Amino acid sequence: MTATDRAPRIALVHDWLTGMRGGEKVLEAVCGLFPGASLFTLVHVPGGASPAIERLGPRASVLSSLPGIRRGYRYLLPLFPTVIEQFDLDEYDLVISTSHCAAKSVVRCGRARHVSYCFTPMRYVWDQRHAYFGAGRLGPRSRRAIWPVLAWLARWDAATAHRVDRYLADSQHVARRIQRYYNRQSVVIYPPVDIDFYRPDATVPTPTALVVSALVPYKRVDVAIEACRQAGVPLRIIGHGPEEARLRAMAGPGVEFLGNCSSADIRRCYREAGVVLLPGEEDFGIVPVEAQACGRPVAAPGVGGVLETVIDGVTGVLSPSGSPEALAGAIRRALDGHFDSTIIRQHAEAFGYERFSKEFRSAIDETLAAAAGETSW
Repeated sequence: MTATDRAPRIALVHDWLTGMRGGEKVLEAVCGLFPGASLFTLVHVPGGASPAIERLGPRASVLSSLPGIRRGYRYLLPLFPTVIEQFDLDEYDLVISTSHCAAKSVVRCGRARHVSYCFTPMRYVWDQRHAYFGAGRLGPRSRRAIWPVLAWLARWDAATAHRVDRYLADSQHVARRIQRYYNRQSVVIYPPVDIDFYRPDATVPTPTALVVSALVPYKRVDVAIEACRQAGVPLRIIGHGPEEARLRAMAGPGVEFLGNCSSADIRRCYREAGVVLLPGEEDFGIVPVEAQACGRPVAAPGVGGVLETVIDGVTGVLSPSGSPEALAGAIRRALDGHFDSTIIRQHAEAFGYERFSKEFRSAIDETLAAAAGETSW
């Protein structure tokens, strides 16, 4: 790190640990870089994270002791600002938050530096309120009750942006969001993908589509289901979430729900799929890179982080809009096209752990080296 009398004491702060999604895979890599750090989180479901994360003995807030917290933590969103500010970080010299919700607003002591790896500013209180809490999601009374709360959370999110000394964004798309909502500059460091694990083999793909996703509104898995119906293509869905019952109700016989799967099973499904779908707008999107690492093309709307990870016509097909009709067309083109799995794989190799580790460590070292000058990014 830097030439100091002792190594800095490091605290990692993550929003919640209830499973291994994209954000947790980034946290896993950060834990590997700083194995002596302390880890704090709002909610920790024991066994919900990988061994590399669990080894740090996550310290959870009082919210973790509430009954039904594993499935109901999202309903406690209004409590997160108060609870995240209760963590006692006075003994630490460096705070690293990995944040898409409240973790970036943790309170540090005056001498400490705070680097936030931002997956996105809170999407559900900014530009995606309707996707989570709009008509069709909540009734009129519930919407009238929640809207002032969301407005208050947005003000709090912006007002606490100064608690971070340096922002790291997981894509150019997110860097623009950080600028828009926090009025802060950021450095883009793409998340790491395990390209050694996710790699092609001799499996011959079938003319099927695959979605790997949490089943939550903004992921737009319903669009994937309708698009595959229009394209006449079987669809497999890996993941679970609060939208599962609704999605099962709308799905036809060509849709198979696989639930949560091991990494090995997900890799097998990537290899077997003719095309991997990303139906919603992602801030970065690790799934498309994992799929490409396995040599499989991706079909997605041409918005958000996918513009930085998929090359249209080379490693996948980007549709002109996010409608089911447009995505159905992209699925057909992906399945009918002659994509070179070797070229797809080579493109994905730019997103490996080695590149992430080098860039992340460099950002931390620069922040600590600049601490004496009170530089803020």
